[in-house]
Amino acid sequence: MTSTEVSELQRTIGQLRLCVASLRSRYGDTPAVRRLDNDVERIGIDACDLSAAPVAPAPRGPVELDVVHIPDTPYDPALWHGADDEGVGGYQR
Repeated sequence: MTSTEVSELQRTIGQLRLCVASLRSRYGDTPAVRRLDNDVERIGIDACDLSAAPVAPAPRGPVELDVVHIPDTPYDPALWHGADDEGVGGYQR
């Protein structure tokens, strides 16, 4: 992250802390306010970890997929000998 991005992030986290403090003064120490306070604290910790990271990881390149060709010809009925169709109740014998 650039120093501008880090500064903007830290400023925004500071504003969030002020908003949560304002909510606490209005609603008291309710579970919802405590969760918000906890969330802002976690965001601050993650922001510090991110700004301390040496370099952003390189993006992954395109993934080559193996193409499996499925023929249009009917399957050999012996493949299905003894198999049940789910939800149908099995083959009639």
